[in-house]
Amino acid sequence: MLKFHSKSTEETENFAAELVQKIGGGTVIAFFGGLGMGKTAFTRGLARGMGITDDVSSPTFAIVNDYGGKPPLVHFDMYKVSTWEDLYSSGFFDYCDMGAVLAVEWSENIENALPENTVRVYIEKGNSENERIITVEGMNI
Repeated sequence: MLKFHSKSTEETENFAAELVQKIGGGTVIAFFGGLGMGKTAFTRGLARGMGITDDVSSPTFAIVNDYGGKPPLVHFDMYKVSTWEDLYSSGFFDYCDMGAVLAVEWSENIENALPENTVRVYIEKGNSENERIITVEGMNI
């Protein structure tokens, strides 16, 4: 387990950019944390660390954003996913099979579908408005 205290969005993004250097294709990164905790900021950092220059935004309405790259970074928002049919239609399993790095917001909604080797990122509010406590589980660091 790895624990990081971030005092800003920039620190969260920098942490994620460094962390992704230790992650290979086919990795599912499952985010757990409430609204506004920094899941999309973390994903922006992943993208930057992977050399992806596309704008990263929450896929709330699209459910999935594919940012490309080698391996590709695919960003899911599972907030509205409530059935296996919804999950299959999102392309989640197809992206897993193609070796993409998946960044999955609202993973609580698909807990039973997450692969065994999923990297879990828990983001909690710290003592100040911008502070976040980030806990990463499932990586051999």
